[in-house]
Amino acid sequence: MKNSDYIEYKKLIDEHLLDFLPKIDDNSIAIYDAMKYSLSAGGKRIRSVLLLAACDFCGGDIKSALPYACAIEYIHTYSLIHDDLPAMDDDDLRRGVPTNHKVFGEATAILAGDGLLSSAFEVMSKDLLLYFDDADKLKSRVRAMYEITKGCGCRGMIAGQIADIEAAGKQCSKKLLDYIHVNKTASLVMAAVKAGAHIGGADKDVLINLTDYAENIGLAFQVADDILDICGDEALLGKKVGADIGKDKPTYPSLYGLEKSKKKLDELTSNAIDILSPYYDNAEFFTDMAKELATRSK
Repeated sequence: MKNSDYIEYKKLIDEHLLDFLPKIDDNSIAIYDAMKYSLSAGGKRIRSVLLLAACDFCGGDIKSALPYACAIEYIHTYSLIHDDLPAMDDDDLRRGVPTNHKVFGEATAILAGDGLLSSAFEVMSKDLLLYFDDADKLKSRVRAMYEITKGCGCRGMIAGQIADIEAAGKQCSKKLLDYIHVNKTASLVMAAVKAGAHIGGADKDVLINLTDYAENIGLAFQVADDILDICGDEALLGKKVGADIGKDKPTYPSLYGLEKSKKKLDELTSNAIDILSPYYDNAEFFTDMAKELATRSK
């Protein structure tokens, strides 16, 4: 992405992403290697960047939000490792390199995902210990951790994933498709934005507007993914195209067709931009982010 703020946020995350991993004993160093492999494989860092941006937008110190940004990146990476497993999507490539289980084996890949998930909560709970003498900051971080916990759990990402698995090969209603994508993809995007907003000290109205924005770009991100799975460039995507069709998974193009899906993407992007338009230039980062996510090629 070209957004200069995005580049700075991403640089900060990439520089510190491994810093928050717990110290690993030499006897179990293999798990660290597997976790590090997937964390270091690149990626857009959308969720963690949005967390820092929301904190910044609300007047907070982004460095104080960094543990939560890295935690949500650990959670996202764990979900990708597990998604790629033979029992799930059975993918050989992720971000242009062999998937975790192709390099380390299925058992280690499962444990690497588990390790990243548990590390995320260790990072956040350890940060809470720093604020026992400041009730307001402690409360804001408890709220942030709660949003991330809910967003990745069985009322969020996991709910969407199981509904997606159950719907494969079956007739899927438009209502169910929205449920799948709101939970599977948008929930963690919303969690990131809400967590950053809490740490930044957002008031009620700002929190509502940022949440609505995040839901729209989260859905737009998934619609764009569905479109790219049909007409994307494998070399740019770093993974095979046509995977969803091959597995008979419910997608926006499969229910609405390609052209209507593109219109849906434009609609969601416009909605996101309109929601934050009252904030004028202060929302420029979020406006640019919505546009760039909608027109991305990978």
